[in-house]
Amino acid sequence: MNEFGGLASTGVTALVILIFAAILIVLMVKSVPQGEEWTVERFGRYTRTLKPGLRFLIPVMDKVGRRINMMETVLDIESQEVITRDNAMVSADAVAFYQIVDAARAAYEVRDLENALSNLSMTNIRSVIGSMDLDESLSNRDAINHKLLMVIDQASNPWGVKVTRVEIKDLAPPPDINEAMARQMKAERDKRAEILIAEGQKQSAILKAEGQKEGQIREAEGRRQAAFLDAEARERAAEAEAKATLMVSQAIAKGDIQAVNYFIAQKYTEALRDVASSPNSKTVMIPLEASGLIGSIAGIADIARATAGGKDKG
Repeated sequence: MNEFGGLASTGVTALVILIFAAILIVLMVKSVPQGEEWTVERFGRYTRTLKPGLRFLIPVMDKVGRRINMMETVLDIESQEVITRDNAMVSADAVAFYQIVDAARAAYEVRDLENALSNLSMTNIRSVIGSMDLDESLSNRDAINHKLLMVIDQASNPWGVKVTRVEIKDLAPPPDINEAMARQMKAERDKRAEILIAEGQKQSAILKAEGQKEGQIREAEGRRQAAFLDAEARERAAEAEAKATLMVSQAIAKGDIQAVNYFIAQKYTEALRDVASSPNSKTVMIPLEASGLIGSIAGIADIARATAGGKDKG
């Protein structure tokens, strides 16, 4: 019996030692998953940070403090009413993306990190949008996002956090402002349409005036060319008349009576032409000696033949 009791006592002791060893192993060996970092506290004071993988602690003295997620996280910022610089009320909500870069500071520099980031973002949204007019805030979301990113990232840096992006999801003015903006937009479109119509009419008038100007220039050029041709024709007629007069003068100097008849017949014929072409004359009755006129014409022919013969002799 004593031997059996001694064996039982030895077995219990061995079992206790085995259980104690297992507990020590559990307390000493830690497996940190990828994407996380754990802080180690010794008697309640932070000592170091465990990276992903198999890590070891000193049992009883060391314990895991905080398990920190190191992956990028999305923070939804709830909607809030914001007053712009021109006293317009808009509803604004946003979303932020952040990543913890220092597990120790994220664990021990701030209590409830997500709540702190949310409140910090809401405060800065009110500040940034409140410094802008309504039209400016609605048309410059990129500028708002950039300002919010700079301010929030700088403010959260002591917490071991890197804010990567801040995006305004929606800026919604009240219904009455939406209606006023719709009327303003319609008025702007009507204004642009009227300006385009006026520009078209102006361009049309300019083109029409330029066409009339071009036509007048071409018409003036035509009149100038016609006047030049008329002057040239009159000049040639005058030269022909001068030559004829010279021929007749030479014939008279030689004693040819037909030259005098030529002048008389010419003036007589011109007078008849002027009387016949007058718009006030309907019927003209003039005594006319046809034989005298024919004789004058015959004299003209004789003068022309004499002149031609003289040129041949020359």
